[in-house]
Amino acid sequence: MVPPQELHFTLMQNLPLLCISLFSVFILYSIAKRKSSSKNPEKLIPSPPKLPLIGNLHQINSLYHRSLYSLSLKYGPLMLLHFGEVPWLIVSSSDMAYAVMRTHDLTFASRPSAAVTEILRYGDVAFEPYNEDWRMLKKIFTIHLMSAKKVNSYKTIREEVGNLIDKIRNHAILSSGNPIELRKLLFSFMIDVICRVVSGKFIIEKERYAILQEVVEENSRLFGQFSMGDVFPSFSWLERFIGLSRKANINKKRWDLFFEEVIQAHVERNEGGDNFVDILLSLKSNSSFNPDLTVNQVKGLLIDAFAAGIDTTYVTVDWAMCELIKNPIIMKKLQEEVIGIVKHRDMVTTEDLNKIGYLRAVIKETLRLHPPIPLLLPRESMEECEINGFTVPKGTKVLINAWAIGREAKSWEAPEVFMPERFVGSQLDYKGNNFQFIPFGAGRRICPGIVFATATAELALANMIHLFDWELPSGMTREEFNMHYYKFWILQLLK
Repeated sequence: MVPPQELHFTLMQNLPLLCISLFSVFILYSIAKRKSSSKNPEKLIPSPPKLPLIGNLHQINSLYHRSLYSLSLKYGPLMLLHFGEVPWLIVSSSDMAYAVMRTHDLTFASRPSAAVTEILRYGDVAFEPYNEDWRMLKKIFTIHLMSAKKVNSYKTIREEVGNLIDKIRNHAILSSGNPIELRKLLFSFMIDVICRVVSGKFIIEKERYAILQEVVEENSRLFGQFSMGDVFPSFSWLERFIGLSRKANINKKRWDLFFEEVIQAHVERNEGGDNFVDILLSLKSNSSFNPDLTVNQVKGLLIDAFAAGIDTTYVTVDWAMCELIKNPIIMKKLQEEVIGIVKHRDMVTTEDLNKIGYLRAVIKETLRLHPPIPLLLPRESMEECEINGFTVPKGTKVLINAWAIGREAKSWEAPEVFMPERFVGSQLDYKGNNFQFIPFGAGRRICPGIVFATATAELALANMIHLFDWELPSGMTREEFNMHYYKFWILQLLK
């Protein structure tokens, strides 16, 4: 055995030679790699110049979808941005969306982990990674809760539209000409609808109602922001002290208390009704249902119904009304068609909707210009793939800008103009087959609540247009009426 002091002396004596050898190996490796790269050059995804630490965050303002759209006009429909330390692939065209959600749909079928969603999602359809649990949950949601047959059977939707009309009528009688706060009224309407569809009349009590409003609004705020750990993973340990995780945990506790009360009340009543909670409890107790449904998964499906169903639907009706008020000729045309179908009946029914083609065109045009979720829920690649000649590594996070795709010049004539006629006689639809029009996404991760959201929006809008005339507040011109974007997850109007 060589004594330690001799070994140290030998190493020190040969250190220069060792350094020269290592340096030579490094040079030879670099030359070989460069030659290999020149033979097989890897195309780099276009990317704006980034700053140390913050990456491209300085180029993104609170209106994420608009900022990303502006950058895509310069850097292309497929670009790589760094939000802090984390790279994101940004998709801004129908062709690239097709590649992600059709050609490589399975590859991009998963969801990335994020601090807020990990806390709030329980185990749901929207944010669950792609796995067996997700497939089971989606099947439950689409077959047992939100199928077209099921949605058409929800008489509560029709009843709540009637209640909405009564509230508007009462305001018109009692307000002495004061403007109506339509956005607030529509939000309340959708809470009423979801409450009854999910749990019957149990939730519609003043105290629980107020709590529900608060937690739904807080969810929208939380999902619309980046947390410290999502942008700077190196500093994720700070999240528990200064980040969104603390707020998300508070909101989750409120959801938990809320759901525990609702579920317990249904267990005690044991009525076996046709609302979401009773259906889910029935599936949970069904020994033949495999795999077993957990309490957390029940909560996850309920939070999907509340958080997504309320926001997306009322925002669509709100935007449609604003576009119609700005475009009185279009509003008049829609009113005339509705009256022609309904005649002297007081209310538009669900059976009437398929006969009012222009109504569907108005809803589609609203969704094209104002998708309720302008940046579709993020995806993550489960394996390496190639898109448009670019290599996309496994684990890449992807954002698809549905707002930008709805304004793509090659797909739409006068894309900034509200023009429902473009959909009249057209087969273009939002169900995931036409990639120039994807307000609800496409592929495996398409929104499972499309039928419910659009049916509710159509019925509410048809009756509002049929029974009332609408105009801007006294003294305001259409030129002064400026529609702004709310800065959170959902697009809304600022009063």
